[in-house]
Amino acid sequence: MDQTLLFPFAEYWMFYAGFVLFVFAMLALDLGVFHKHSHTVGFKEATLWSIAWVSLAMIFNVLLWLYASNKFGDVLGKQVALEFLTGYVIEKSLSVDNIFVFVIVFSFFGVPTKYQHRVLFFGILGALFFRAIFIALGAVLMQYQAVVMIFGVFLIITGIKMVFSNEGSMDPSQNWLIKFMRKHIRVTDKMHEDHFFVKEKGLLYATPLFIALVFLEFTDVIFAIDSVPAIFAITKEPLLVFTSNIFAILGLRSLYFLLAGVVDKFHLLKYGLAATLVFVGLKMVWLNKLFDGHFPTTWSLGLIALFIGGSIAASLLFPKKNDETPKPPITPI
Repeated sequence: MDQTLLFPFAEYWMFYAGFVLFVFAMLALDLGVFHKHSHTVGFKEATLWSIAWVSLAMIFNVLLWLYASNKFGDVLGKQVALEFLTGYVIEKSLSVDNIFVFVIVFSFFGVPTKYQHRVLFFGILGALFFRAIFIALGAVLMQYQAVVMIFGVFLIITGIKMVFSNEGSMDPSQNWLIKFMRKHIRVTDKMHEDHFFVKEKGLLYATPLFIALVFLEFTDVIFAIDSVPAIFAITKEPLLVFTSNIFAILGLRSLYFLLAGVVDKFHLLKYGLAATLVFVGLKMVWLNKLFDGHFPTTWSLGLIALFIGGSIAASLLFPKKNDETPKPPITPI
């Protein structure tokens, strides 16, 4: 396996640093200016922010294409841009699964809509940290063919399991992390506005908002186990994996507020996501070898778009029938 990188960290560490500073600047602008005061994010605001984050990712991709074309030639420049775009689409698609979890968790903890952005904001900060660690580890581990094969098989199994999963069956009260925190941490019985911690009678208490934040952070780590190897199956360039992953995560909050009310309508989406994971796993295990080490990126992008777009279209064409059997309510913390 050829491990020669176009963007070795030793040469591009200043780019990484600059990109991270840019991300923090955007997040500071988001929280410090546009969301300085807690409020419910409406459909219009979520749409504008979604357009803004996607536009930033596409502008970055164009600049990356121009830079790579100038430095490495038109062929490699186009390949770099396609790999970034495909990685971005994969991560963006898989992040929809996070939204199902967000809906359930916010409902379970009874988090008011005006405080949900704050929880997601700090959740994104944690996600950026853990994704950076996962990507750094992946850059080292994915050099070994045995590891590539293991992750490929793992993605195939995960995709198959997703077909038989039921998002609505998730009950946070049965999660070991929730049980552990409720047993070992003092937690208030109610929200205290947008505070994660409060003092009562001289003692420090966590609020349900903090428990929700920790749980969402934990679920993101679980999702990263799928998404990071999936992008490494598209490109071996850590810089492309890192930037495409981060751009997708940055737009996750606005995507949640945009889709939270209608996410249940995409009942067939999980089959598209499952097909994507199985395809990426097959790419790592078999397809790359079949195509002399690298399955065409344009084909990968087309197939992924077909899987995701087809499942969304099918969900809208064949709406889910209303379940007449009432589901037992989840008791909030």
